[in-house]
This record gives sequence, C-alpha cells and structure tokens, in this order.
Amino acid sequence: MKRFRWQILIVVVTLAAVGALLLTQKTPLNSVLPEAASGGIYTEALVGRFGRFNPLLDLGNEADRTVDRLIFSGLIRFDSDGIPQADLAESWGVSADGTIYNFTIRPNATWHDGQPVTSDDVIFTLSLLRTEYSAYSDDVRAMWDTVEIEKLDERNIKFILPEPFAPFLDYLTFGVLPRHIYEIVAADQLQNTQFNLSPVGTGPYRFDHLIVENGEVAGVALAVNPAYFGRVPYIEEIVFRYFPDSESALQAYASGEVLGVSQISSSTILEALGYPELSVYSSRMPRLSIVLMNLGDEELPFFQVKAIRRALLLALNRQGMVDTLLNGQALVADSPLLPGTWAYFDGVEKIGFDPEAAVTLLRDAGYVLPTEGNVRVKDGVPLEFTLLHPDDAYHASLARSIQANWLTIGVGVTLQAVPYADLVADYLEPRSYQAALVDLDFSRAYDPDPYPFWHQAAITEGQNYSQWDNRSASEFLEQARVVADMDVRARLYRNFQVIFARELPALPVLFPTYSFGADVRVQGIQGYPSFEPADRFNIIARWFLLTRRSLEQTQQPEITP
Repeated sequence: MKRFRWQILIVVVTLAAVGALLLTQKTPLNSVLPEAASGGIYTEALVGRFGRFNPLLDLGNEADRTVDRLIFSGLIRFDSDGIPQADLAESWGVSADGTIYNFTIRPNATWHDGQPVTSDDVIFTLSLLRTEYSAYSDDVRAMWDTVEIEKLDERNIKFILPEPFAPFLDYLTFGVLPRHIYEIVAADQLQNTQFNLSPVGTGPYRFDHLIVENGEVAGVALAVNPAYFGRVPYIEEIVFRYFPDSESALQAYASGEVLGVSQISSSTILEALGYPELSVYSSRMPRLSIVLMNLGDEELPFFQVKAIRRALLLALNRQGMVDTLLNGQALVADSPLLPGTWAYFDGVEKIGFDPEAAVTLLRDAGYVLPTEGNVRVKDGVPLEFTLLHPDDAYHASLARSIQANWLTIGVGVTLQAVPYADLVADYLEPRSYQAALVDLDFSRAYDPDPYPFWHQAAITEGQNYSQWDNRSASEFLEQARVVADMDVRARLYRNFQVIFARELPALPVLFPTYSFGADVRVQGIQGYPSFEPADRFNIIARWFLLTRRSLEQTQQPEITP
C-alpha cells in the first residue's frame, strides 16, 4: 500500500525538528492531541450501478458488494494476510482429522431489527445459496452439496465434510440473511423480493434510505449500527453516490460533491495525484496476468524446454510495462501466489529483465538467427507461435508490449484477440492454443490453494491449461489441501513456489493494483493488500471525520549533556 503525498517529506522534516526541540526541553510541555470522535457523514463516489442489496446475489456487482460489506456479516472474515478472523462466529474448532468444523455464534450478534442471530439463520442462508437462484457458481454449490450441516443449538452449528479440505473456511464468508424475514420468499423470487431494496443485516452499518433522482436510484444512505457486535465505527453516516466510471467519480470529488472515490483507474491516477487534498491508496489486486504456454503441444517442442521458458521471461521488461502502460499501477509478479499473504514466499527467485541473458540461453539451446529474417530457428523449426489475449484495451496493450520484447531476442509472436469467454471455452478448455495471455482471478479466494491451476489431476479436465506435469509440485499441493496447520501449509506452498520458479510452466507478468481516494479530512485509513475493492472498508471502525482535542500535560525528562 502506498499513500501518495509529496507533503510527507515536509512532515518528516517537521517531525525531526519537533523531536530535536523536545530533547532540549527542561520544563513541562503542554501537548494538544487530536482524538477521534463520533459523528460526521462520509460521502463516496461509488463506481458502478445499483442492483440489489443481497449478499447471495452481488458476486458480479462490485458496487452492491461494497454496500453489502457494511450491512451484512459472515461467520468469519479474512484479514489482509488471508488469515481467518472471527465475525458472526466468536469461535470455531476443527477435528483432528480435518472433517468436522464447529462454530459458535456470538451471543450479542443481533439483526438490525433487534432479533438475535441464530444457527437457523446460517442454515437457512445456505439453503438459498445452494439453489440455482443464488449468484454462486456451480462448483461452490456442488461443494456445499457434499457438506452435512447440523444444528447443535441456537448458537452452535456443525459442518461435516466427506474428507479433509483445508480451504473450507474460504467458503464461510458468505453474508448471512435473516431467516425471519426471507423465509416467506420463494427461492425463485429471491432476486425480485422487496427485501433487497431495504435490507436487514448484522453489519456495522444499517440501511437507511435510497437516494432517488429522476426516477432512478442515484445513491444509498447508511447509518451506523449502535448495536453492532464489534467495534462501533466513529462515522455516523455513509452515503454512496453512483457514478458510471472513474473519470466522473473523480470529477465529483473535484467539484466538492463527495469526500471519497471508490475507484481510481490507471488512466486517472495522475489526475488524482494532482489534487493536494486527496489521499490515494493503492493495493495489489487479487488478479494475476500471466502467459500460459501449451506444454502439451508437440508441434511447439521449444515450450517443453525449461531454458527456453526462462529466456522468454528474462526478455520481458515487466517493470517497463508497469511504468509505461499502467502508470505504475501494478506489481511485477514473481510467483503464482498473491504477495502479502501468509502463503507467499518472499524468498522465491526474482527473475529480472535481462535480454542479453535470454539471447545466451536461446543460443545455447541451438536457436540461431538465419541470414535473412529476425526469428530464430533450430532444425528447421522457427521459434514462433500465436499468443491469444482477451479483446480489451488492457490486455491488447500488454500483449503488444510482450510481442515487441520477444521480437528483440528473435522470437516471433502473432497476436490474436479473442473475447474472454471464447478464449476459455474454445481454446483453453480443449487445450487448442499455443500461448495465451490471461488473468487468474483470485477475488474472494482468501485461501491460496493453487491446486486447480497446477496439479496433475487437472491436466486433461480442469484448469491446468498449461498441462504442467510435475509430481513433486503436485504432492505439495495435495498435502497443503488436507493439513489444517497454517505453518505446515506455508512450508508446503513455499516448496511449490520454489519448484514453480525453477520450472516456469507459465510466465507470471504482473499483479494489477486497485486504487481508491479519500479526502485528507477522512482520517484513520490504513492501506493494506485486499482481495476485492470492498476490503477497503475492513477497518471502517477506525475511520473518523471529527476530532476532540485533549490537553495532556506531560513532564519531559531533563536532558544532560
């Protein structure tokens, strides 16, 4: 996380001067310190459109998820490191064999209408989640179909898994719905119920009213929940105003309509940094842009050579792409796991930009430049292939840069833009591609679990589109799925990442970043890695707008030379 403020240098110099002054004081000093106080209204320009306030239906709508994050709660939540934390559940336990999970709901957890939260609410919500009418994917619903759910009493609930599955906690962040309200709604009417317009949750803020202008929903107002089971936020009211894009949202800040901007794109970041009163916070997004190579394509034997794959990565000026294409709004990727999380191994080999080393590797592998032409050849086989990429501006610019980088070392690349859905269905799934620039999306996937993309079992039917066949790596992934101890899992994932960096079955390019802005009057914001944009409100209880001044008299020790 970075807070872009050129004034920070002035602050540092000022603090140094104040520190020197304090060291020379021999008499008491009166220091006036600002303290957070309750009250104030935070208004944010929220990029997106209103759909419905229901955590079972908001997976495809970031604007709805942002509002729902403040209204609803799950059994557990995850911190910035991807470590599970208590939410509605005050505690939980796992059996020694990893197949039974017991959860206890907080005794002071209540709905915004005052009703207590019970095990029945959780079981009822899951009954809706598992239907075709929720927004959850088929694989998530299928997983829940294998889990036996048992109510122990009003506050205790048991989940029985058919076999150990360490990432199970990942599936317990769903927002819980109030049974006493939704039980009268048929499952096929879940999307259309009036309750989605006036939601009742358990979160730190409760729904107050919709803001309607010209017959359309232009915003929503939330009021602080004084009965919240956690730390009650200082800010008394949060108002979201909807805007279609980052540009119009930023303009709303510039005109004084709002105090915050939910999304600052790479195209507006420089403009945003030009506002001296706007603090910009950036975080690694849970998305990895990566080049997949079809290691099973016998017509491209060079992809099966580790030295060639390494040369291709050495030739990519990834930092240059970050700086020139994205205005610095991305991080160079060195691992298929998200940096900043408990599973990431910071000691993994960092492969930098070194085209000369790349050329050496290609020469040593027998690929030479012909007398005429700029593509290397070995035994009559040219070092060239087609790189598929999604047909959007971001991936197109990235693909062109990759193409240009590889041409400088004698690798020929033909670009082919394909709609994302077609790229997956028509090329990746049938393994009928040569290379592809794609994104691995880890949104809301708090547990790292790289198994689906890199395990041998997913080579023919699954998401191991590269068809990487490495037994050692697969064994580490298998063990990490059944061991509950996070320290042991971290070691297993470290070993996996070391093998990945050595073998390079795919070429990690970058992790895009997500940025939002808030006026300097909004204090207490701390930036950290997120798993989705709504995570910016994970520590909303620390944000504040108003302060009270407290006069503290302190006796400074006498300093003797």
